Amino acid sequence: EQLVESGGGSVQAGGSLRLSCEVVSGYTSSYRCMGWFRQAPGKGREGVASIDSDGATTYGDSAKGRFTISKDNTEKTLYLQMNSLKPEDTAMYYCAVEDYGRCDSRTIESPRLSGQGTQVTVSS
Repeated sequence: EQLVESGGGSVQAGGSLRLSCEVVSGYTSSYRCMGWFRQAPGKGREGVASIDSDGATTYGDSAKGRFTISKDNTEKTLYLQMNSLKPEDTAMYYCAVEDYGRCDSRTIESPRLSGQGTQVTVSS
């Protein structure tokens, strides 16, 4: 099984990006909990958002009101729509899967499986 992220890039503050996570050789419905975490240079992991198999979502404090996590109908892709981006959102963003425990943005910080990441850089 493999997760492949894409969609990162460089934007100015206030801009938007949509990150995608392709589930290779599998389906999003196979996982009880999926989500995104991020890690900036010199900092620890920060859970951004999670979505469970029923579609229930949770968000980290920094993402609430600005980011939206979703899955597509083909069950092959997880998304993270990021609006009103700020320079402090600059980080490597990782798609992740976790099978145990509560499905929330904190749990997704220590996942069973994650991808290679996609870089998001927000300039002021």
